[in-house]
Amino acid sequence: MESFGSLALERLLAGCPDAVRATHAQHGDATASIDRARVAEVLAFLRDDPDCAFEMLTDLTAVDLLGEAPRFEVVYHLYSVAKNHRLRLKARVPEEDPELASACSLYPSANWMEREVFDLYGIRFDGHPDLRRILLYDEFEGHPLRKDYPKEKRQPLIGPRN
Repeated sequence: MESFGSLALERLLAGCPDAVRATHAQHGDATASIDRARVAEVLAFLRDDPDCAFEMLTDLTAVDLLGEAPRFEVVYHLYSVAKNHRLRLKARVPEEDPELASACSLYPSANWMEREVFDLYGIRFDGHPDLRRILLYDEFEGHPLRKDYPKEKRQPLIGPRN
């Protein structure tokens, strides 16, 4: 019997084979690691392919893998209402050039999620319509979810914004 979510992985491997670096589907958890330069292409394929039909980007976040290269991993969680299946995509991003293509044109829900990742990790999304801080104030220095962010760091004081 086919593992839950493996059809989506099979379609991805058939449609974008050179963009996929690794896959697994264990315990109903279908995951594909993809080339960061191909993120937009892979997302468009998964949304538009009738067998996948991933019409929802339910979450987009990042992981700091301090000490590894590439350092960051951007994680996309996709869901198909029509097919009732899920898929996780992961793209590794280097510390020296922390940038990926924006998914906003494909999934409008990516807008605030990409802003949050930018704000807290410092990963930029090329083509984002309004990439600016969303949780922290403009004068905040650094990105607090990075593992090397000093927990005792003092931030600049700012006055009232009336």
